[in-house]
Amino acid sequence: MARCWYAYLGSGDPTLPSNYTLAGVTPACLNGCTVCAIYAPSCGVTPSAPLSANMRRYIAALLITCIAQPQDSDRFKKYVYGKNT
Repeated sequence: MARCWYAYLGSGDPTLPSNYTLAGVTPACLNGCTVCAIYAPSCGVTPSAPLSANMRRYIAALLITCIAQPQDSDRFKKYVYGKNT
């Protein structure tokens, strides 16, 4: 399934797909303690519901570490970006 970038709307639970909107471009943000955007399946107006367990773990890890996730290695695509508010 194709993946697209979704911008977090800035309020509400960041693990709920309804709190995101399709972004037309790759986000300029990367690291920070607030969710900025996620790279998720669907490419519709909002990401597929529910978000996968991995995506929810990546979001939780970003909120704790303030570093784009997954942070395992530079070899892997980052699926959750953060920003500072």
